[in-house]
Amino acid sequence: MTGTQALANAIIIQATKDYRHAIQALKRNPRNRAAMAEAMEIEKFFHSSWYSVLTDLDPDYLLNRLRKEAA
Repeated sequence: MTGTQALANAIIIQATKDYRHAIQALKRNPRNRAAMAEAMEIEKFFHSSWYSVLTDLDPDYLLNRLRKEAA
């Protein structure tokens, strides 16, 4: 793995951690505006062109897995 690949992976991993945290916060309090904004921002990132430069992983697959994990 090159340094560039490692950095790309680290960015995706951090986004998934942040998304998990936001989803858990929403589970505890569905009215948490900050958590909702964070989750929406990360979903937007997962569907961005920058995400597609970093990885070939289908963003909808990843989001569905993360949502199921939180359920």
